[in-house]
Amino acid sequence: MAGMASILLSSCNSPGRNEPVKQKETQKLSVMKENFGIAGGKEVYLFTLTNRNGIIVRITNWGGIITHIVVPDRKGNPGDIALGYDSLSGYLAVTPYFGAIVGRYANRIAKGEFTLDGKKYHLARNNGNNSLHGGIKGFDKVVWEASEFSDSSRAGLILTYLSKDGEEGYPGNLRVEVTYSLNDSDELRTEIRAETDKATPVNLCNHTYFNLSGGDTSILGHVLTLASDRYTEVNDELIPTGELPLVAGTAMDFGHPYLIGARIDHVPGGYDHNYVLRKQPGELGLASTLYDPGSGRQVDLYTTQPGIQFYSGNFLDGTITGKKGIVYKKHWGLCLETQHYPDSPNHPEFPNTILRPGQKFEEITLYRFSTVK
Repeated sequence: MAGMASILLSSCNSPGRNEPVKQKETQKLSVMKENFGIAGGKEVYLFTLTNRNGIIVRITNWGGIITHIVVPDRKGNPGDIALGYDSLSGYLAVTPYFGAIVGRYANRIAKGEFTLDGKKYHLARNNGNNSLHGGIKGFDKVVWEASEFSDSSRAGLILTYLSKDGEEGYPGNLRVEVTYSLNDSDELRTEIRAETDKATPVNLCNHTYFNLSGGDTSILGHVLTLASDRYTEVNDELIPTGELPLVAGTAMDFGHPYLIGARIDHVPGGYDHNYVLRKQPGELGLASTLYDPGSGRQVDLYTTQPGIQFYSGNFLDGTITGKKGIVYKKHWGLCLETQHYPDSPNHPEFPNTILRPGQKFEEITLYRFSTVK
């Protein structure tokens, strides 16, 4: 599209000019555990991770959900940059995967089916004709076993879950471990590991919705950079066609800092696309930078995954009232889901997502929080 380069925010504060939050010596790395309610007859807890700089991350063992991420703005005022609910009841009712661990297969599998080693498997079609985020009862809707920890370098939480053979149609007993940890460098690290006793597709990620304004405005005024030159083209059902078009010169291009709202009207339905990262799969490299000019908050996201799904909150429609009574309208949050490509089991040309006995699934995603003056 002609003239797109003119929208490039060269006049904005550079997302590279970061200043760490000043340390508060009275605080230290810590984890607090409290009751959060009952789900499926099991006790559910809320764990609060706090670092020396006053950054707070709250996580519940229901769905492995990150419920809160509290970070200061450029004036030092704390704000919660994650969408979600004030209580467990919200997550048990209607939720678009706020903050959850999604799996066994994040994103979509076409027609809810795939063939593995000559056998066809059928999954629940919970997203039109397709399977989405693990099916009807994915990893976001179960109680995980939890154990907290803290030492001189980090405060964290280890979550484990056994997805049994046949659960939601997937083969194999899959043992999953998720470790969340917060350090004094203002980094939240997510490590996901899995092992299986039968070959099975595995694609796990966290599904936090971010709004760096703290919920004061939509995310259309946020500035996004993605370390990507291509994306997985999709059809009307958001299923990959197999093509990987270049983003240069189109509304899909975030290779340089762009306002999210500047070209969103040129993308039918809004952004909900997997971007192919430039780095090598398995390498912990920079995937995206998200910056809010109003608050000065910034998140740099690093991952070992080959792709990142940028979702601009297109299906938020004002019917959900979240924390502190904030109504989540269209584009009131965005997701940056580190993952393998959608529908990979049906696209042998995509990076492999089949985990076999004796192999280990390992994925790391790191969020680095800072402010721009």
